[in-house]
Amino acid sequence: MNILNMNIRKILTVAIVGLWGIHAASAQEPLTLKKALQYALENNESIKKAYLDVEGGKHQVAEVRANALPQVEGSAALNYNPVIGKLVFAGQSVTIGQPWDSRFGAQLSQQVFNQQVFTGLKAAQATSDYYRLAANMTEEQVIETVASNYYQILVNREQLSVIDTNLKNIRVINEIVSNQYQNGLAKKIDVDRIKVNITNLENQREELINGVSLLENQLKFSMGMPIETQITLAEEELKEVPELGDFAEDSSRLDRLIELQLLNKQLELLDLQYKANKAEYFPTLSLVSNYNYTTMTDKFGYLYKNSESPIAATFGAAVVGLNLRIPIFNGFATRARMGKAKVDYLKAEQDLFNMKQSLNLANENAKIQLKNALNTIRSQRENMQLAQEVYESTQNNYNNGLAALTDLLDTENALTQAQNSYTQALLNYKIAEIQLKKSNGQIKSLINE
Repeated sequence: MNILNMNIRKILTVAIVGLWGIHAASAQEPLTLKKALQYALENNESIKKAYLDVEGGKHQVAEVRANALPQVEGSAALNYNPVIGKLVFAGQSVTIGQPWDSRFGAQLSQQVFNQQVFTGLKAAQATSDYYRLAANMTEEQVIETVASNYYQILVNREQLSVIDTNLKNIRVINEIVSNQYQNGLAKKIDVDRIKVNITNLENQREELINGVSLLENQLKFSMGMPIETQITLAEEELKEVPELGDFAEDSSRLDRLIELQLLNKQLELLDLQYKANKAEYFPTLSLVSNYNYTTMTDKFGYLYKNSESPIAATFGAAVVGLNLRIPIFNGFATRARMGKAKVDYLKAEQDLFNMKQSLNLANENAKIQLKNALNTIRSQRENMQLAQEVYESTQNNYNNGLAALTDLLDTENALTQAQNSYTQALLNYKIAEIQLKKSNGQIKSLINE
């Protein structure tokens, strides 16, 4: 039995270790930009809130629609009349009630014509559409933020990799020069100069590590991911830079831009607001119907036992009619509201014009920045290759005693700068690419790439 228990424990241990290994492997699976964007669209809090606004807009439509539907009310009353009124006919007084009475009734009302209600229905539907557009714009903003943060992390990690490589190389040189110094073949100033370079690189490395951590936290926050989650990015995405094609004129570009759709919907809402104010001048017509059932008696105990009360009275009454309301004068309040709504509409028209100009400017600037970034990438790639060749040649000459240590360190610094400039150019290209897609209304295509 003990042997069986030991075998079971071993099997369970192996299974747990295996499951943990699978979990660890999946946790370290590279996070591609596509996966990051998909995660953000499902978990970002701003997007969730935007779609709650969409849901609230549906209820707002239902609330306004209720004003156009029949309204039914029930009522009930129980009264005690300590002093009963009388009517006088030809010198004779007649009592007009009983000490106790109760009433039950129902009332139905239906709008037949109310221009404010009809305009409100259109406004409510337009508001619901506005919330949907706002939710789409929130998604685009989140995609832009997540993609920018993603590429910034890749650049910082690439720069960190460059520093690690340079540290490895300079530590080898430091070991060689230190041995030479101990054997009297090198000067102390050479050893000190190398140590200064190592210290500077180590400080840069520490700053980059902290910077990467901050950027990763920002990325996880923008994705709606728990900050404590460990992530590993797919580095090859930064190095893939396609050739830049011609920027063909896209006549439907403005129609796709969510910012313009949102402003157009706002114009529609302001126009409906103006019409709703104007509708205050229109008469309203409604159908009204009610029915009441009344019981009267001299004693409370007989109120609902009519057969036992000789003086109980019960009767019903019904009314069906039309109510017409005609506005005549309200101190020019309606005219003032219409004037304000007109001003708001004209201001929104100006906002729409400015937005078109701004989006066209962003589109043209993104094209220029993309071209500049691609040219910089090409030149920096060649410059980096040249710096690598110079460094290797200088290193070889230094090993053969044909170059000074200062020359070697200078070429090493030049190589580091060229490598960092190249990765920065890659980042500029990706940021410009994101801005171009955004200004073309195609930023969501990043999810499918």
